[in-house]
Amino acid sequence: MRRLSLLLLALAIAGCGGNDSSAPGTGGGGTTGAETVTAPTTGGETTAPPSLVEVNAYFLRGEKLGVASREAEGLAVARSAMEGLLEGPTAAERAAGLSTEIPEGTELLDVANANGTVTVDLTGAFDDGGGSASMQARVAQVVATLTQFPGFERVAFRIDGQPVQAIGGEGVVVDPPIGREAIEAQTPAILVESPAVLQSVASPLRISGTANTFEATFQVKVTAADGSELYRNFVTATSGSGVRGTFDETFELAEGAEDGPVTLTVWEDNADNGQPVNVVEIPLRLAR
Repeated sequence: MRRLSLLLLALAIAGCGGNDSSAPGTGGGGTTGAETVTAPTTGGETTAPPSLVEVNAYFLRGEKLGVASREAEGLAVARSAMEGLLEGPTAAERAAGLSTEIPEGTELLDVANANGTVTVDLTGAFDDGGGSASMQARVAQVVATLTQFPGFERVAFRIDGQPVQAIGGEGVVVDPPIGREAIEAQTPAILVESPAVLQSVASPLRISGTANTFEATFQVKVTAADGSELYRNFVTATSGSGVRGTFDETFELAEGAEDGPVTLTVWEDNADNGQPVNVVEIPLRLAR
C-alpha cells in the first residue's frame, strides 16, 4: 500500500509540468514537486490524492543509515519527511538503536524538486560542529530521506538561502548535487527500507530495500520474543558484489504466531568462513 501511494504521488509530481518559474530554490523552469502538485487523473476525472501516507526518515544505526516511519499529509511528502528527520528519533526509536548526527535546532527553510534535483534549504545549524564522519552522516541522512521518492534523484544544498559547495569545515562536497551513489559508505550492506523500526506488521510480511552483498544474496529471519523462529530463508537482490541492487520479498510467518514484539534480522554469510556479517536487527510488532 505504501509503494502504491508513493507511485500515485510520483504520477502527481510528474503531471505538474516544468513551467513554474516561481519554484523556490530552483532558479525557475522547475516545479515544487515537494509541495505544490496536482492530483493524478483517471479516465479524464480528477482522483483525490491520498490524505495520509507513510514516508521514511533516515537516521543512523551505529555509523550506517537506519529507517523510521513518519506520516505525511496530502502530497507534501518531501517536506513531511524532512521535518520528521529534523525532529530526530523518538525516545522509543533511540531505545531501538537509532540516532542522528543532524544538530538540534536545524530548521527546514524550503524544499523544491526540479527535473529530478531536489533543492533543500536548511538553517546554519546544519553545518555546525562535528568532524568529518558527522558531516558525512548528516549529509547522507538528508540525501537518503529526499531521494526515497520516485523522480527525486539528487540533492542540492542551501544554507540560509545560499547555495553551498561543501558542508562544514571538513568540506563534504555537495556540488554538483549528489544522489545515493555518493553515500554508499554510509549505507549498510543490507538496507531494509520497509518495514521501518517499530512498525506494526502482519503475515504475510513484505520487506523491501537495497543490498550490496556477495552474489546479491543475504539471509533473513523473523523471531518472536521467546526466540522461536517464525521464518528463515535467503533473499536475492537484483544485483550485488559491488553493485547495489533492490529487493522486494513477501513471505508467510509460521502458523500460530502470536501478536506482539518480533524481530526481523538480516545478514550476510561471510564467503570465507560462513559467519554472519553485516547483521541488522529491526524490532517490529506483529499485529493482525
